[in-house]
Amino acid sequence: MKGLLELPQLGDNPDAPFPPTGEALDSPNGLLAWGGDLHPQRLLTAYRSGIFPWYSEGQPLLWWSPAPRCVIFPDQVHLSRRTRRRYNSGAYSLSADTAFDDVVDACAAPRNHDAGTWITSDMRRAYSGLHRMGFAHSLEVWREGELCGGIYGLAIDAVFFGESMFSRCVDASKIALVALCRQLHAWNYGLFDCQVGNPHLFRMGALQIGREAFEEWLEHLAQQPGVPGSWRGRVRFEPRW
Repeated sequence: MKGLLELPQLGDNPDAPFPPTGEALDSPNGLLAWGGDLHPQRLLTAYRSGIFPWYSEGQPLLWWSPAPRCVIFPDQVHLSRRTRRRYNSGAYSLSADTAFDDVVDACAAPRNHDAGTWITSDMRRAYSGLHRMGFAHSLEVWREGELCGGIYGLAIDAVFFGESMFSRCVDASKIALVALCRQLHAWNYGLFDCQVGNPHLFRMGALQIGREAFEEWLEHLAQQPGVPGSWRGRVRFEPRW
């Protein structure tokens, strides 16, 4: 594996282009560059190019473009019968962009006795800024007035780039993902980027596509309008699925 210093290093100019994604490493899969910062313009350029930051506190800022890419086509998201029954019970309610920072904090909390997180303090500040700019969004799941699940990510052009989700109640993160995909489909968003796949996502309809196909989708959907600005009060959730 290349040493970090052998990879391209980003400078201070947030408008500078990234290296071609085809230069990303095979191992670790997708590592492309390091350095730079989380300036809003740099982040928007990165995501539009199929690149995202992923690093831990104390590490250099690392930029990735893995292949194959895990995606969900919003109209193909899968909802299990059990999850459908749980949502239809009326125990959960949904909202969008009402508790963005709380969702990010919950996603950053340690899981499975692991004290580490890749959602660093700098990442939280950067995505909170993008939320205020109308690019970063959250979908919240509530039970008895308490936040019990959610998901957040970036909506750029007609693509949603999922970052993380969490669950404090059974199926809460699944409900968040399905509700978000249904709304994205209604708004003609063509792709939900999951970045890296796992069995949980594959069971819900995620699949893997090659880098060339993924970037063709990004280029195509860049020509399609998204829904800019805050989504608060603009999402109408179905009471039953």
